[in-house]
Amino acid sequence: MNDIHETVRLHYAQEALGALNGESCCADSGDYGSAFYSALERDELPGAAVLASLGCGNPIAVAELHDGERVLDLGSGAGIDVLLSAKRVGPTGRAFGLDMTDEMLALAQRNAAEAGATNVEFLKGHIEAIPLPAASIDVVISNCVVNLAADKPAVFREIARVLRPGGRIGITDVVADDSLTAEQRAERGTYTGCVAGALTFSEFRTGLEVVGLADVSVTVSHKVADGMYSAIVKATKPAAGAAESPAAGAAQSSCCYGGGCA
Repeated sequence: MNDIHETVRLHYAQEALGALNGESCCADSGDYGSAFYSALERDELPGAAVLASLGCGNPIAVAELHDGERVLDLGSGAGIDVLLSAKRVGPTGRAFGLDMTDEMLALAQRNAAEAGATNVEFLKGHIEAIPLPAASIDVVISNCVVNLAADKPAVFREIARVLRPGGRIGITDVVADDSLTAEQRAERGTYTGCVAGALTFSEFRTGLEVVGLADVSVTVSHKVADGMYSAIVKATKPAAGAAESPAAGAAQSSCCYGGGCA
């Protein structure tokens, strides 16, 4: 797990340093990057935030944010989705960004200062161990980061923990056909290229259901490789007092899911 963290950290540290020097990130192409954001959205952001956009979609377009909400972006990078979220939740809301890379956090802080954003907070840490209290977040977003995680079941558990009852997720990520083995996924791209570590459709859906999230949907937005797709993932945390889902109950008696499904 530490090897995966370090490989990912080094890769994105280099991307951040490139953006700080005014260089567009190498993943900013038809399948990754700022192309998924409208011209109006890009105009809202500092140039370095746009240059360092490395996602595979636009979670802001699917998260349906509202005034006063508290939003958490997992793997926030240069802060593009945090800054856009902050504008949409307004001064009574707050947008948090979580990243493990010092260089990306420094870039995000600079971008937030340049944007004049006062309702944002960037945190250092891993998405497998979110440094926020339980039931403190209304919406969790993420842009092509879950596939980079070393322990994906831990990520799903942490998402469920920090969401308040009635909260929701709006994630974009790379997902594989159920027929592809881990070895076949690795043949189609690298881990840092957001391909080798991707879950299958079934693994992603089951991972969220096992931790008690409901109304899970995984919807393809476009193809990124043979059998690999960028997908929009949505789910909700049942409101307080709602009946526990069968999947959540099964998670409590399961002895093998914690070993990972990637």
